Amino acid sequence: MAKHDVDPNYLDPNYEPVVNHSENTPFHEVLSTRMQRRTVMKGTVGAALASVMGLGLAGCGSDSDDDSTGDINAEARDPQATALGFKAVPVSNANTVVVPEGYTAEAFLPWGTPLTGSYPEFFADASNGGADQEQQVGMHHDGVHFFPIDLPAGGNSSSEGLLVMNHEYINQKALHANGPVKAQDNGGVRPADQVRKEIAAHGVSVVHIKRDGNGVWDVVRNGLNRRVTGGTEIDISGPLKGYSKLVTPFSPNATATRGTLNNCAMGATPWGTYLTAEENWHGYFANKGSRPKEQVRHGVGSASRYDWELADTGEDQYIRFDVTPVENGSAETDYRNEANTFGFMVEIDPFSPETNPVKRTALGRFGHEGVIFGPVEEGKPVVCYSGDDSRFEYIYKFVSDQPYYADTANGSLLDTGTLYVARFNDDGSGEWLPLSLDDAGFKAKVDAAAARGTVGGIGFNGFENQADVILNTRLAADIAGATPMDRPEWGAVDPVSGEVYFTLTNNSERLESQTNGANPVAGNTTGHIIRWTPAGDDHTSGSFDWDIFVFAGEQGTETVVDDQVIVALTDDNIFNSPDGLWFDYNGRLWIQTDGSDDAPYQNNMMLAANPVTREIKRFFVGPQGCEVTGVVTTPDSKTMFVNIQHPEKDWPFGTEGDHPRDAVVIVTRDDGGVIGA
Repeated sequence: MAKHDVDPNYLDPNYEPVVNHSENTPFHEVLSTRMQRRTVMKGTVGAALASVMGLGLAGCGSDSDDDSTGDINAEARDPQATALGFKAVPVSNANTVVVPEGYTAEAFLPWGTPLTGSYPEFFADASNGGADQEQQVGMHHDGVHFFPIDLPAGGNSSSEGLLVMNHEYINQKALHANGPVKAQDNGGVRPADQVRKEIAAHGVSVVHIKRDGNGVWDVVRNGLNRRVTGGTEIDISGPLKGYSKLVTPFSPNATATRGTLNNCAMGATPWGTYLTAEENWHGYFANKGSRPKEQVRHGVGSASRYDWELADTGEDQYIRFDVTPVENGSAETDYRNEANTFGFMVEIDPFSPETNPVKRTALGRFGHEGVIFGPVEEGKPVVCYSGDDSRFEYIYKFVSDQPYYADTANGSLLDTGTLYVARFNDDGSGEWLPLSLDDAGFKAKVDAAAARGTVGGIGFNGFENQADVILNTRLAADIAGATPMDRPEWGAVDPVSGEVYFTLTNNSERLESQTNGANPVAGNTTGHIIRWTPAGDDHTSGSFDWDIFVFAGEQGTETVVDDQVIVALTDDNIFNSPDGLWFDYNGRLWIQTDGSDDAPYQNNMMLAANPVTREIKRFFVGPQGCEVTGVVTTPDSKTMFVNIQHPEKDWPFGTEGDHPRDAVVIVTRDDGGVIGA
């Protein structure tokens, strides 16, 4: 199909088509129902939204007279430890990074930084070829984590380590010296080296960095530096290893694939490895024929975003992005199953560059935004959570079969276990619904759906086995009765209370008909942050109590509980579309945004929140056109790394031209103190 016949939004790498047409109760309806029992959220615009801010998670929905407004375990922590000791910065529309008084910010590791091999220099006109890009830092920085160089020996160095970061997608115009050569203008094909460069600009960079005696960070050129790209060989593990629906000509035994794509957020494992999330992977593939359920439910279309399958050399590494079944072909001779090898969390051991990354399929296949781990305890299962970043999708939890032991823990813990999906009840309680054919309740729902022959308009005759359930995680969650959410993105676990926080960025269905960032009458246009605590403080529990930490919005937005204002947004902390989320090592919650550049919010930003007092202050504002995404500090909390994605114009170096460069921003306090304190 010609590009002009495709939904025009489809070519936007951030576009997440609504593909959930199940009749599960949407979260905004749950919120509305609960509002009738509890309270409201008010804004100066004169409209009202639901607020379900309880009196502490243990008492959600109760009529307790306790007037506590902090988190459930507030008594277990020192509010001063998470105090916000900086002066809030104002909103900004400048093409620069803004940080508080007494702080310094500098750009580091921009796209194209020489990293491996021959360390090819980056050319300012972006004329480097595909081979160079495979040895350089990728494009569109996203999730990031700092691994102390002495971590394998139990250390916590804050002056040297491995900075590992995702590269979500690309700006084709900026990537190439004169922009991309399009297939429709070039006889139906694209130059193979341009395709090679685009594939190489995706993925993950592992960068060995060290701070010198003057406090300056630089790249250490050695064998620990690594690029994992859209073409790197990757192993498949877990329930989908060897499954017939992952068979390809590249891997007839379905044990491997090539590449990781659209890597958004991430997760650091308790055993010191890095998990990168494959989010909007569906747009990289084209199927001009009949699409199976595992493609329909994820939005694979008849045309791909970048036309990689049309590379003029016709090499196997490129044609694999055409997943159209060939007449009289098979999975062993065409790439009908290639898309089935994407949509996972991918584990990379940053300290073992000789090992292949591994797709941990037991964590589910969907639009992963990232993964966060609950507290680990010796002899108990590992628990982790992941959001499916698309409108009306779900939040998931994985509980390992095998127990965690620090001395022996590794990624195999993520290969066997139970995947659950969340249902949020209107009384503030929640349930984790197992997606397992061994569960009688789920199996009965599957059988009933198969008897009907359809799920959300998609033809359905059952799952052939548990591997098929995992391959079709979204469809399984539809059947289980999960609650569709408004774009579940990053999550974070409070290191003190154990509460789990998730950003619900917005609902773009409602945003498409709006011209500003906040319209309470239409619904939750500016997003909010949800949190929950597991029953009995046990993350393996099948139930939880949920609450809303804060609603985003403009000046005057008030989160009100039982006639008491809990959070009132002012010039110092207005924000919209919360996205990135991270608890630092002292328990401060950092909130990053991916909203519009319209007034009153201006450029995207990062705020800090005290989870005890709910005080929120704006700490950081990015340059024009960017998303502020990915944040981590060194273990001593004195150096912060923040990623800037898709900046506009000439950021960060002020050079004229069409090649702005994504970069890490290093933030430090001028007095050498703890960030945010």
